[in-house]
Order: sequence, then structure tokens, then C-alpha cells
Amino acid sequence: MFTGIISDIGTIVRATPTPAGREFVVRSQYAGIGDGESIACDGVCLTVREAGAGTFTVAAVVTTLERTTLGDWTEGRRINTERAMALGERLGGHLVTGHVDAVADVERVERRGDALLVDLAIAAEWMPLMVPHGSIAVNGTSLTVNELLSDGVQISLIEYTLRHTVLGELQPGGRVNVEADMIGKFVQQLAAPHLPSTVHRLPSA
Repeated sequence: MFTGIISDIGTIVRATPTPAGREFVVRSQYAGIGDGESIACDGVCLTVREAGAGTFTVAAVVTTLERTTLGDWTEGRRINTERAMALGERLGGHLVTGHVDAVADVERVERRGDALLVDLAIAAEWMPLMVPHGSIAVNGTSLTVNELLSDGVQISLIEYTLRHTVLGELQPGGRVNVEADMIGKFVQQLAAPHLPSTVHRLPSA
């Protein structure tokens, strides 16, 4: 479980195809990483296979590559990272599982005052979970939905977020990992049997 508060920016130093998918070596400032530890990498919960001096190695299977942006990763790419939350810590963001729901396209990036506005196109089946001023995780970062759009959402990035994540590097045509609010997904799933058949239901896979 994660909070969406990015604690380090990692760099991909090696991306290697494997029979099962791809393996990534990430340069990181984290200390004391243990084998088997979970780290959210651009919002994707991955398991540390091996930790070295200033690096850790993770792997993504084919299914993960198909459902996230990890298939786009190449050497030199910078990524948001967060270690798993420890019980008793402050929950500065919101509950994030690291299980990506959809890949969204970056449609527009505009500077407005001290904020950077980013428009994301999101698949229609996930829009019922997007709530104005509700929570959303974008590349693992806990953010607030600034505005609902006809085909997605707008997020507003403040200077602190721009300094401590890689979201300031987003450009139109790019892609990001999106995770909808976990509480909203549970509520909709529990309510689904009691709603008319015309009401949207989440994808089953």
C-alpha cells in the first residue's frame, strides 16, 4: 500500500527484455532496500528482485507491460518512486495500491499562474469514478481532480509537485499511469448488484 507521496526520483539505468517481460535496473537514493520489498515505480507496484549500492532491480511481466507505460521505458528515463507505507505513518496523500487502472493520454499542458494544468484523456469506463476535487493517482502521485472534461480530467500541478516529481516533464502526446480512488471502486462494486442494468460497472479485468 502507498500514499501517492513521491519520495525519490529514480532513473532507469538498464532495461532488458526477458522471456517473461522486461527487467529494469533503477538508480535510487533509497538506503536499506530489501529483496522482495514493494516499490511503486511511476505508480506501478513492483517487487525488488535485487538491491545494490544505489540501485534496485525490478521486473515486469507481459501483462504489466500491456496495462501500463512500462513498455515505453528506456535507459535514462526518470520515474517517480515511493516505498511501501509503514503502518503508523501519516497518510499525506490517499490510499494507493499501485495497481494501475488505465493508461491516459496527455492532451494539453498549460501554465496558468503558479500552476501547470494538464488535461488527460481517460477511457470512458473509468470516468464515473472521477469526482471533481476527488483523489486520483497519476504516475503514482496523489493528486486532486481539478476539473472533469468531456473525455477525461484536468489536474493542476503546484510548484512543490513539479519540484519533487517528474510530472513537470509531461508533454502532449505522452502517456501516464492512472489509478482511480480505491474507496470509490469498492463502493461502486458493492453497489453494482443493487443498481439498474443501465448503470456503468467497472471492467472485470
